[in-house]
Amino acid sequence: MEHITGKSVIVTGASRGIGAATARAFARAGARVVLSARSAEAIDTIAGEIRKAGGVAVAQSADVAKWDDVAALVARARSEFGALDVLVNNAGVIEPIGPLAKSDPAAWGHAADINFKGTYHGLRAALPVMQRQGGGVIVNLSSGAATSPLEGWSHYCAAKAAAAMLTRCADRESPASIRVVGLSPGTVATEMQVRIRASGINPVSQLDPSVHIPAEWPAKAILWLCGPDAAEYAGTDVSLRDPEIRKRVGLVG
Repeated sequence: MEHITGKSVIVTGASRGIGAATARAFARAGARVVLSARSAEAIDTIAGEIRKAGGVAVAQSADVAKWDDVAALVARARSEFGALDVLVNNAGVIEPIGPLAKSDPAAWGHAADINFKGTYHGLRAALPVMQRQGGGVIVNLSSGAATSPLEGWSHYCAAKAAAAMLTRCADRESPASIRVVGLSPGTVATEMQVRIRASGINPVSQLDPSVHIPAEWPAKAILWLCGPDAAEYAGTDVSLRDPEIRKRVGLVG
């Protein structure tokens, strides 16, 4: 992980699950990490744990649905560490789960703002900085829901499909020195899966919890996507369900 050492990294949605695992993984690899989430207390605790273990981390509360919050987050990374080398657009929500015809417009719209506009806000804030620096990597957390419609998840499926297209557009507009790539991790053993199972809606809620991968797997994949071995995947959504990808990440064999 030499390509990570000393890099300045922002991880959104870092209060738990994939985000928390990713922040810890980057810190262990020698990166300087800004953890972000709406829950200030949770990210303060995780950042403190990282520092206690010898890593470099700071926490800044932000709501990715709000442009000013995301712009301030990028400014914080630059003021703390002098640069922004990696942005992990991880923040996302699955609720409210339910039929489109019965959905609450305000709640549906807010979820879409987090899952889709949050990705846009991250790209919009980070890309100019990376262009001036001459390089950087942005990893957008994607999902199989971007291509597979699922009952009760209209906001999530639509937003992830839109975010996947943002990945492709941003890649098309960026020089070779900037990599924008998506990661579709599959089902992961996080709080989101607990809520999905409780809903009882669509086949994903019926999956046995034993099939979900640990959050450390996508965290390791994200670090790999930032390295030289993953350059060919710029502008695509990489699926962690793919056995070849798992092998290249070092998760099997």
